Amino acid sequence: MLALLALASSAVWGSSDFLAGYTARRLPAPAVVAWSQAIALLVLSVVITVRGEWGLGPWVPFAVAAGLVGATALVCFYSAMASGTMGVVAPIASLGVVVPVVGGLLKGDRPSVLALAGIVVAVVGVALASGPELSGGASARPVVLAAVAGAGFGLVLLLIHLGARSSVLHTLWGMRLTSVLAFAVAALALRTVGGVRQPDLPVLAVIGVADATANALFGIASSSGLVSLAAVLGSLYPVVTVAWARVVLHERLSRLQLVGVGLTAVGAAAIAA
Repeated sequence: MLALLALASSAVWGSSDFLAGYTARRLPAPAVVAWSQAIALLVLSVVITVRGEWGLGPWVPFAVAAGLVGATALVCFYSAMASGTMGVVAPIASLGVVVPVVGGLLKGDRPSVLALAGIVVAVVGVALASGPELSGGASARPVVLAAVAGAGFGLVLLLIHLGARSSVLHTLWGMRLTSVLAFAVAALALRTVGGVRQPDLPVLAVIGVADATANALFGIASSSGLVSLAAVLGSLYPVVTVAWARVVLHERLSRLQLVGVGLTAVGAAAIAA
C-alpha cells in the first residue's frame, strides 16, 4: 500500500509540476504558487467543514513550517522551470529527497538491503531520466533556484510526515493557510495580484488541487510505513514531468534519459518488494 500511494503521489506531482512550469512561462511564478495554493485552501476548507473536524493539534508547528518552506521552494522551482531548463532543474530539485531519507534513517528507519539498493538506483535513475548533464551550458540562476527548491522540497516531505502522524488533512490545510497569508501580505504591500485574470483560474485550480492531492497521498503513505522509502518513491516525479514534456512539447528523450527511466523502474520495484 505504501508503494502504491507514494508512486501515485509522484505521478500527480510530476503532472502538476509540468503544468505549473508551463503556466509560469506566461504568469509570474509567485502568482502561480499564490493563486493555486489559495484555491487549494478553499477546497480543503470545504472538506474540513463538511467533515466537521475543525480544531488545533500537534500538526500546527509542522504545517506552519511546511507552508513557509514549501511556498518558497515552489516559487524557486517554478521560476527555474519557466526558464526553459526543465532537464537541468528536475534532477537537482529531486535530489532533495536525501533530506527525508536521512531524517528517516536517523529516527530509526531500517530498510532492507534490497530497499536500500533500490533507493540508490531510483535516485540515480531520476537524475539520468530528467535530462542533460549540468555541464551542458546551464546558467547559474536556474541551477541555484533548483538547489534551493530541492532542499525545500526535501524538508517539506519530512514536515508533512511529522504533521501527518497527527492529521494529514489538517497539516495540508495549515500549510496552505500559512502560505496564502504570506502571499496576501506581499500582494497588499506590492499592490498587485500577479497579473492573474479570470481565464487563468481553472488551470491554477488544477495545479493547486493536484499539489494538495499529491501531498495527501504522500502523507498517508509516509505515516503507514518507512518515511525514507515513501520519500524516494514520492520523488520520482521528474520522470512523469519528462514524459509530459515528450507528449505535449514533443521533446525527444536521449539514450541517457531512457536508461534513467529504466533504472527508476528497477529501483521502484526493488523498494516496493
